[in-house]
Amino acid sequence: MTRLRSVMLWSMLICFLTGCSVANFGDNFSRTLLNQNDPELVQAGAPAYLLLVDSLIAGDPDDADWLQTGAKLYTLYSAVLVADHVRAQKLSTRAFDYGKRALCAENSDGCGLVEQPYAAFKNSLEDFDADEVAALYAFTTSWLVWAQMHSDDWNAVAAVPKLELTLQRIINLDESYDNGRAWLYLGMLYSLRPPSLGGKPDQARQCFERALLLTQGLDLSVKVAYARYYARLIYDRELHDRLLYEVRNAEPQVEGLTLMNTLAQAEAEQLLKSGVDYF
Repeated sequence: MTRLRSVMLWSMLICFLTGCSVANFGDNFSRTLLNQNDPELVQAGAPAYLLLVDSLIAGDPDDADWLQTGAKLYTLYSAVLVADHVRAQKLSTRAFDYGKRALCAENSDGCGLVEQPYAAFKNSLEDFDADEVAALYAFTTSWLVWAQMHSDDWNAVAAVPKLELTLQRIINLDESYDNGRAWLYLGMLYSLRPPSLGGKPDQARQCFERALLLTQGLDLSVKVAYARYYARLIYDRELHDRLLYEVRNAEPQVEGLTLMNTLAQAEAEQLLKSGVDYF
């Protein structure tokens, strides 16, 4: 761990000396994680970088770039690399805090956005433009994971309509951002409840299909989510198994998607096994 931390510090020093921006350094490290095919290595090494980012944010609390990096990395780490639920809750709370601060630093209209009533929240979203999609996306994904980790909290349940609005705003501004994953997350939200309780399965299917189109099927996590949230919701085992077999047989090594694809293949195996009892 000490050696890894030293490598990070030297890398950052070189980056600064050669004129590399803070944002580029954060993005480069994020890409390195996402291109790794060994989740255990990422799980072991990421905490050192998270602490480094924490220290850099502490030194410049209003730097939008580092706040976005902190939000993204803590969101990824708490969502897919932490097994302990209580710990994941704590880490997702930090991710959400960074996400809110990043949005506020990027655009003052984002300050206190979460607490606004629905109508005011909807109007405030219109003040964000395409240049601010990165901050809006970091904020939204950190909020999504926080809500997932705190699903027993009424505030998390009440956040769903606002999250839907925010994802739709991101899509309107740049639907291809982060390989179109806003469509994936919107499909998941639409699939959380059956139609009788306000769910929107038809719209969820359209969202998942759009996400597949934008990624040309290379993002295997889209197919896993499609199976888990939509196919199971409507009890379509044929679709469920087809999607998961496609994931299992796919090549996971894809630029920027390797880590998520590797994790998706492991989840696909679990869903195929549990599907025997589910359907």
